[in-house]
Amino acid sequence: MTSSPSAGPVPDPAPPSGCPAAVPLSGPGFHTDPQALYRSMRREHGPVVPVELPGGFPAWLVIGYREVHRVTSDPELFPRDVGLWNQWPHVPDDWPLLPMVGRPLPSVYFSAGEEHRRHLRMLVPALEAVDPFEVRGHCEQLADRLIDAFCARGTADLVADFCEPLPVLVLARLVGFPDDEGADIARVLKDLADGGPEAQTAHQRFAGHMARLVAARRAEPGDDVTSRMLAFPEEFTDEEYTLDLMAVTAAGHLTTADWIGNSVRLMLTEDAFADSMARGRRSVADAMNEVLWEDGPTQILAGRWPVRDTRLGERAVKAGDLLLLGLGAANTDPVIRAGAPGGAPAGRGGGGAHLAFSHGEYRCPFPAQEIAETIAGTGIEVLLDRLPDLELGVPEEALVRRPSAFLRGTTALPVRFTPVPPTGDPS
Repeated sequence: MTSSPSAGPVPDPAPPSGCPAAVPLSGPGFHTDPQALYRSMRREHGPVVPVELPGGFPAWLVIGYREVHRVTSDPELFPRDVGLWNQWPHVPDDWPLLPMVGRPLPSVYFSAGEEHRRHLRMLVPALEAVDPFEVRGHCEQLADRLIDAFCARGTADLVADFCEPLPVLVLARLVGFPDDEGADIARVLKDLADGGPEAQTAHQRFAGHMARLVAARRAEPGDDVTSRMLAFPEEFTDEEYTLDLMAVTAAGHLTTADWIGNSVRLMLTEDAFADSMARGRRSVADAMNEVLWEDGPTQILAGRWPVRDTRLGERAVKAGDLLLLGLGAANTDPVIRAGAPGGAPAGRGGGGAHLAFSHGEYRCPFPAQEIAETIAGTGIEVLLDRLPDLELGVPEEALVRRPSAFLRGTTALPVRFTPVPPTGDPS
């Protein structure tokens, strides 16, 4: 399909109406200390920030908690309908961020209103039917398998060896893939999420995997998410099944991988947290919750497009402007920390809730949240049980963050530990 849903002249991209100079949505600040960058944005621009995406595309980054809550609570004014974007006439077919921002496609992720709810009616029951004990069993088995591959070495890169492969291997089983396809899907999703030159090719490969899965499960149904989707009584096309499976797998893979990695990094680098855990005062679940507030995997989420001109955070926002949800920034908004003990996030004393899974009609479905939490929590528990003296293998300042303003995770997490035999080794 073409990148522009409408014909007409192609003017140069223009910044959102009435805004000062836009902040580039790229650069080392997003990779090193995004919270410092968000604080600077608040001082200079307030809760709604004019930003520029690579390629010169204008957008608004919503970093205020109240403003994100308002946008996500009003799907009629701010639908997730990418077809409304007023920049389509300027977007080239090979724009690297297209997979992140989206196209007008019949997918649960890129549809709005009743069409979105139609997809949810099919997808949510298929996810709800996943047995949490089955998820935990898959996760324990696959976590042990991954750890067995490096535990005798005494060193590992947890991102490459554990955090990234584990979620996609579990998700592959749940949707109906054989184990041997999981590794390639993990590589595809990483290329897609990083938004680099391989993103478009990765998107095509990803679609190919899912289309083949739909055909295989139509021919031979099983006890898996894909088969339950195909058995739903409302009619859907193979393209819709394929796109929805892509949405479920992509949304669940790298975000869960970074949730695991960021939680382990927290436990290995913050002395106060590590000491508290050692004394039994805090748990893996505490670390995971801390990460969702302070270092969430999804920092920025695209997007919402207002159906008419409106005002948001004292900004004049035009119909069709792209709104990027600054979930990571909103979770650390001083507005919701005011009055919380020690400046703690509102959910731990201030009366609010984190936005790590977004909010409102287009939030991550609750069954998907539960699956991600089970994978992350079980994976970390197995890792710490198998390698109890795990420690960071490099200085904390040497860790390199993922080259993406949208996602927050490390490109590598080197660790060392006392070598132990694999579980299958009788010695």
